[in-house]
Amino acid sequence: ACGGGEKKEEAADSNANTEITGKIVIYTSMYEDIIDNVSEKLKKEFPNLEVEFFQGGTGTLQSKIIAELQANKLGCDMLMVAEPSYSLELKEKGILHAYLSKNAENLALDYDKEGYWYPVRLLNMVLAYNPDKYKKEDLALTFEDFAKREDLAGKISIPDALSDKYGEEYFKNLANLKVVVESGSVAVTKLETGEAAEIMILEESILKKRQEENSTLEVIYPEDGIISIPSTIMTVKEDMSANKNIKAAEALTDWFLSPAGQEAIVEGWMHSVLKNPEKAPYDAKATDEILKSSMPINWEKTYKDREELRKMFEKFITKAN
Repeated sequence: ACGGGEKKEEAADSNANTEITGKIVIYTSMYEDIIDNVSEKLKKEFPNLEVEFFQGGTGTLQSKIIAELQANKLGCDMLMVAEPSYSLELKEKGILHAYLSKNAENLALDYDKEGYWYPVRLLNMVLAYNPDKYKKEDLALTFEDFAKREDLAGKISIPDALSDKYGEEYFKNLANLKVVVESGSVAVTKLETGEAAEIMILEESILKKRQEENSTLEVIYPEDGIISIPSTIMTVKEDMSANKNIKAAEALTDWFLSPAGQEAIVEGWMHSVLKNPEKAPYDAKATDEILKSSMPINWEKTYKDREELRKMFEKFITKAN
């Protein structure tokens, strides 16, 4: 009888977030199927809370936020988009709510010490190729070579550009190789058909393809360093938020930065932001190895110099296509 009583008590305690109620809207750039997986877990963890995700590309979400700011109120309560430079901008504009999460000490990456933003998922920019169409030894194994190999001219694709490590010369070299700027899905299709020999892309796009479709596409982790992008989680300050539900936003922040929340992130082919994570995403390099070999990025500089970087990119890349 005593044992049964303990089980009942454990069952009651197992869901500590039943007191979190109301609604939360989250703007995010995560894949739709990852959102579906996370949503299922959130329903179990927060049974009395309605969590609604609005998904869009980072550029789309930033444009949406700019438009909403004109009314001095956002259509969301939380954001899981972009990288630290955008968080720095929103903090500077006075849009964010500061919260010191109990899980911050377990993070392996930098976070805002005042609690305005935290890394929630680690994205990695890598190179990728199709071993059914090309040999790895015939391709670029570094980001630097990727922009210099004349034999790859007209056969490479990028989703974005590098700036901190290689500067303006890098953009010039990419333009000379007739690099194509296109969406990840288009680039992956060209890799599969052999139209593209090698692409620069987010690691998760290839890992997802390998696990879900048994694809033979392979990731090349550049020998001159991986571009690791800590995507952040932020809460909109109460008077500018959609549902004024700060208690729920803080509870969600704690969950996303917990082992359970990070497990959902890793299942979505992204790396955990916790120290000594138990798992890496499917078929991925170990997270600690990636962090050791990642390029240092000055996010403050990226934020402050954004317009200059955009102009440089457009000068050499956009006009080259």
